[in-house]
Amino acid sequence: MSGGTDAQNYPFSVKVPDGDDRPRLVCQDCGWVHYVNPKVVVGAVCVWEERILLCRRAIEPRRGFWTIPAGYLEERESTEAGAMREAREEANADIELQGLLGVYNIPRISQVQLIYRARLRDGAVSAGIESLEVMLCRYEDIPWKELAFPSVHWALRHHRESLGRSDFAPFGNPPGDFGDY
Repeated sequence: MSGGTDAQNYPFSVKVPDGDDRPRLVCQDCGWVHYVNPKVVVGAVCVWEERILLCRRAIEPRRGFWTIPAGYLEERESTEAGAMREAREEANADIELQGLLGVYNIPRISQVQLIYRARLRDGAVSAGIESLEVMLCRYEDIPWKELAFPSVHWALRHHRESLGRSDFAPFGNPPGDFGDY
């Protein structure tokens, strides 16, 4: 069976493969293991003249709440290219990445999020298909109670902490916080 074949077309059973420690879908004919892996989310805190780009979500989950441009990484796409694509799709934004800001783990939904720092190449942004509206706002004007996800809070705060620095390790989840809301 090739890696690109739909697993539903083969006789699978759930069992613990040799050398593994958890149940997996295993093909009864050839022994191929169908792994279900976490999803990778990529995005960026994008800044133009000390203002941060926020997008009001036009899709679920959390439709109508504010977020940074971010979304699922596509197959055969680098994390950097994915973050730049998400900014274009959600805010028609052209960005220049300035390094990895944070790596956030959300185990309850099997996500790993890689969030970059970025500079908008210009202030011309507008709502893309997944956004109801976009805005550029100062840190003190962020609508904190209307942010879509805990990781958006973390990324915005970590961005603030990293201002003027280029010599920091990427941030992670706040201690003990895994985005359960």
